[in-house]
Amino acid sequence: MQIISRHLTNVLLLKPNQIITDECFTTNGDKNEINHVLKKNIQFVQDNFLKSYKNVLRGLHYQIQYPQGKLVRVISGLVFDVVVDLRKNSNTFGQSATFNLNSEDGLSLWIPPGFAHGFYVISDYADIFYSVTEYRHQEFERILLWSDPELNINWPLLNLTPNLSEKDQGGKLLLNSEIYI
Repeated sequence: MQIISRHLTNVLLLKPNQIITDECFTTNGDKNEINHVLKKNIQFVQDNFLKSYKNVLRGLHYQIQYPQGKLVRVISGLVFDVVVDLRKNSNTFGQSATFNLNSEDGLSLWIPPGFAHGFYVISDYADIFYSVTEYRHQEFERILLWSDPELNINWPLLNLTPNLSEKDQGGKLLLNSEIYI
C-alpha cells in the first residue's frame, strides 16, 4: 500500500500494491500494511457496508465524543467524498477536501479522528465499505450542514436538489457546531 496524496494534515489517499477483485471477492486492505504505511497502530473495531443511490447526499457526519477514524473504499459505483477538519487547534480547521472515489481504481481514503465526513452518489448506485476505529455512539453523533457557505464545497449536483435524510437536513453551520478541542 502506498500514499498517493495528503490533504488537510493526515487525510490520506491510499493505493493498494495489489488489487484483489473478482466477481465475488474484494478487500479493503491488510490492516498490518495500513498501520505500516500510516506509521500508527490503528485498531479497527468495526467494518460497515452501505448502499446508496444516485443523488443521495449523506453527511457531513462526526462523533463529538469517541471520534472515529475511517478507512473508506467504494466497491461499486462513483461517489464524491468530502472531509472537513473540525480540530480547533489544527492549521486546516474548517477547511474541506474532496475526492472522487470509485470502484475501478481501488483507492481508499484514510480519515483520521477529528474530521466530519460525507459523500454524494454520482453513479446510479454505490456500495461503500468502511472500517472505523471507534464504535457508533448515537448520542454523540453530530452533523455539519453540507451546504454551509463557509465550507465552500463545490458539490457536483448538476442543478439537482440532493436526496437528504431527515437527519442530514438538520445539520448545523460550522459556526454553530460542536468541534474538537
